[in-house]
Amino acid sequence: MSKISTKINVGNFFEDFSIGQKIIHPLPRTITEGEVSLYIAFTGSRFALHSSDELAQEIGYNERPIDDILMFHLTFGKSVQDISLNAIANLGYAEISFPNPVFIGDTVRMESTVIGLKENSNGKSGVVYVHSIGYNEQDKEVLNFKRWVMVHKKDKETMIGINEVPTFAESTPIVEDINIPEIDMVDTNATGGEYFFEDYEVGERLNHPEGITIDDSDHTLATKLYQNNAKVHFNDHMMKSTPMGERLMYGGIVISIARAISFNGLQNAQWVYAINSGAHCNPTYAGDTIYAYTEVLDVIDHSRDDLGLLRLRTVAIKNQKSDEIESPKGEDGKYLKNVVLDLDYTVIVPKKKTKKQ
Repeated sequence: MSKISTKINVGNFFEDFSIGQKIIHPLPRTITEGEVSLYIAFTGSRFALHSSDELAQEIGYNERPIDDILMFHLTFGKSVQDISLNAIANLGYAEISFPNPVFIGDTVRMESTVIGLKENSNGKSGVVYVHSIGYNEQDKEVLNFKRWVMVHKKDKETMIGINEVPTFAESTPIVEDINIPEIDMVDTNATGGEYFFEDYEVGERLNHPEGITIDDSDHTLATKLYQNNAKVHFNDHMMKSTPMGERLMYGGIVISIARAISFNGLQNAQWVYAINSGAHCNPTYAGDTIYAYTEVLDVIDHSRDDLGLLRLRTVAIKNQKSDEIESPKGEDGKYLKNVVLDLDYTVIVPKKKTKKQ
């Protein structure tokens, strides 16, 4: 009889985590043109800054930075085998910031610290809270975020009794020194949008008309691209025996699709400054069609005279058009069953003075 090897990584279970535990994630990733092209193929993203070197150079970059959300996925994916390989679901995010841009040819890596643990009352699982930081090859921070994920327990019969839940800031602070070049000129013919910072107002709602249907091939290939090897996204054989009955789509793909859909009405919101909080309200599966609407929560002026910030709330809905829903929650305060994402984030938008005449 063969000897069973102990070299196989089976991932961490809830009991394997401890408060203050530091994890250096493997598999640093050098970003290539291929990732950028595939991201457009999987999401349909149309933001011009990430599509055109020429436009990026007009704004002040030497070359186009990669999409902030793509960078999030490629960096976030490093943490999966240590944090969420045995996850039931990724539950939410907070305080996500993008301190420095990332370009083709940069290499990203990630480290995490466990900041909270909460055992579920059923004794079968628990929620792990982590603070993760991504770095480029020059050790500059490119991503800083907190997230929480529900993870299986190994011993479902023994209660641990831990309940240490961290607190999170309501929104990511606005810094004085925003790390993007001074914006001299924005060509609206190139960006596809005529609206600037001054054109938006608090309470405004944008019902984005487009819907995007996500196939099995789309979400599977995208998740592989990010080297996210969580079992719930790939192992159809395993998932058929669960209450879900099929593979669960990685929630980050829903974020990407919602961001891509939001282009219509927010064409000049080229930069994601921060993600303040996010909730994956219900699961998404292959074959679902995603729609979205965006509400303007705040209009934030900045000392720079070339840009301002909008705090937005984008709600993604499956299989229902954005103008057919008034609120993501019902009278009981719970999310409606077809609401799959509630994302509070901040974008940077040029001011009118930068419009090409």
